[in-house]
Amino acid sequence: MLETLLKEIGFSPTDRQLNQFNLFYQLLVEKNKVMNLTAITEYKDVVVKHFADSVLIRKVQDINEGIASVMSGKGRVIDMGTGAGFPGIPLAIMYPELDFVLMDSLRKRIGFLDEVIVKLGLDNVVPIHARAEEAARKTEYREAFDLAVSRAVAKTPVLSEYCLPYVKKGGYFVPYKSSNAEAEIRESAGAIRILGGDTVDIYSLNLTGTDDTVRLMPVIKKINSTDKKYPRAGGKPDKEPLR
Repeated sequence: MLETLLKEIGFSPTDRQLNQFNLFYQLLVEKNKVMNLTAITEYKDVVVKHFADSVLIRKVQDINEGIASVMSGKGRVIDMGTGAGFPGIPLAIMYPELDFVLMDSLRKRIGFLDEVIVKLGLDNVVPIHARAEEAARKTEYREAFDLAVSRAVAKTPVLSEYCLPYVKKGGYFVPYKSSNAEAEIRESAGAIRILGGDTVDIYSLNLTGTDDTVRLMPVIKKINSTDKKYPRAGGKPDKEPLR
């Protein structure tokens, strides 16, 4: 099932990659018994709603030249608010030539990802315990990435403020949004411009393995440097979203 879905998305997974996914599943459900990582635990559901969904950006790569240039190169990718490692770990499995930073504010989740990375033998992933608004002040992270991704549940202006400061000029931010978020994305144009970005396109993709689930993936290009006052501290991106 996993192999079939990955092939439908556009990959040709190796046995090693398939084994890495299955080991990740085992580690996820085992740790979930003592730590709240996911409400989705059945193998089929995890494969479809976590694994396949995480690597759905491959379909964007196939139709967007900018994302293709990043995903086919040797760039740096940051997964903001990675949680249990989505989409970062599945992407790192399928794109071993890219370097990934997985950032999350909860130390326990980063501890879990440390274990996953070692057991899966992923040498292209670094998990970071940090808050987005704090790490963005550090020179090793600010405007240092070719691509930022996030499946975090937040409005587009909020995610953009947390993620775009990490993207270098000419790079991209691709949030994973639900099917009912198109109006929200389009209404975020002003906030995205303030942060130095521009929405190039919005792709509507069917989540492989389901009958009716649609994932919206806007491609936001970094046009200008982000003003140093962003992201704002003290939870302001959530409380007072940019417009």
